[in-house]
Amino acid sequence: MSRVAVIGVGQSTFVRSYPGSIRELAFEAYSEAMKDANIQNADIDATVMCSAPEYDKQRSPAGVVAEYLGLNPQPTFYVETLCSSSSTGLKLAYSLVASGLHDCVMVLGFQIMSQLTSNESQERMGRGADIQWESPFGTMMPAYYALHAQAHMAKYGTKPEDLALIRVKSATYGVLNERAVYRKPVALEDFLDPQKMGGPVASPLRVGDCCANADGSSCIIVANEEKAKAFCKKPVWILGIGSASAAVNMVGRESLTGLAVGIEAGRQAYKMAGITPKHIDVAEVHDCFTIAEMMAIENLGFAEAGGGPELVRAKETYKEGSIPINIDGGLLSKGHPIGATGGSQVRTIVRQLRDEADNIQVKDPMFGLVHNIGGVGLYGNVTIFGRE
Repeated sequence: MSRVAVIGVGQSTFVRSYPGSIRELAFEAYSEAMKDANIQNADIDATVMCSAPEYDKQRSPAGVVAEYLGLNPQPTFYVETLCSSSSTGLKLAYSLVASGLHDCVMVLGFQIMSQLTSNESQERMGRGADIQWESPFGTMMPAYYALHAQAHMAKYGTKPEDLALIRVKSATYGVLNERAVYRKPVALEDFLDPQKMGGPVASPLRVGDCCANADGSSCIIVANEEKAKAFCKKPVWILGIGSASAAVNMVGRESLTGLAVGIEAGRQAYKMAGITPKHIDVAEVHDCFTIAEMMAIENLGFAEAGGGPELVRAKETYKEGSIPINIDGGLLSKGHPIGATGGSQVRTIVRQLRDEADNIQVKDPMFGLVHNIGGVGLYGNVTIFGRE
């Protein structure tokens, strides 16, 4: 199989309410990625479009976006795994290129969540669970992750303050990210004020523990080794990809203190890349809620089970720490446009490995990791990247 590299990345600014269409939103990420890769549409052999269709008013949006971007008659594939759609799209693109079927493939993720009301969005999120046995009872995303937080606190003694520290770190870097929705500093004391970040959502989660819906797009362009070296001065290689799934119903899960899909996907990715967690220099993990980042820290082997709070308190996840995590602000600051999220995470890691991350640049990173979860641990993707 051919080695596969990322040769171009792009992302729109994530916003609470995008004024244009899905076509126009997709163009923002597409145009940046094409400029980054320095290629033309004729160089793209196929496209993989990624979104969660329950939020799209346009049926089969992949065709509409491909037409608008001038990517016909190349084949277009449509991928959906809830919040992990564009990292699943990357796995498909990797497979298409590594197999030799195509030389260069674009992955484009997008979502305009503001086309729906808050109530409609929550109802659709609830339908990500089993519509026969769980969602009719009113389960929503914050409530599900609150169960994980309660379990982690009960078993390991994790405190609400430990979760708040994750948001404080997120906001520290969100202020620096011009593409993020939330660009305000957050202090630990803000979690004591119900009018600021401390308002209850689903105990023990508060407003500050939850990410916000957003509109946005992301784009990743991958190519085989020959094309990558011809097109790109700084290709970033995909070294390992792991994917997993889990039971939809929470009663089918063995444990609530972590996400089995993150553990299994990470195991696969580390094995394929031939490295261990200690080799990772910078990571993007799925932090839709603060407890999600805490679990990811442990599930990916950056800390042992129950050891995440200690790592967080010691600020080891900051830029200067032993394992910088979500130093672009993460979902907690950037916002979470479902179909675009994974691609945005990839863009951050690619820029880090190229030494192009400006004021959040980690010193001399060799390996980066992206951890992207779909639903409440229903789908999990972990991708490991490296530079020459």
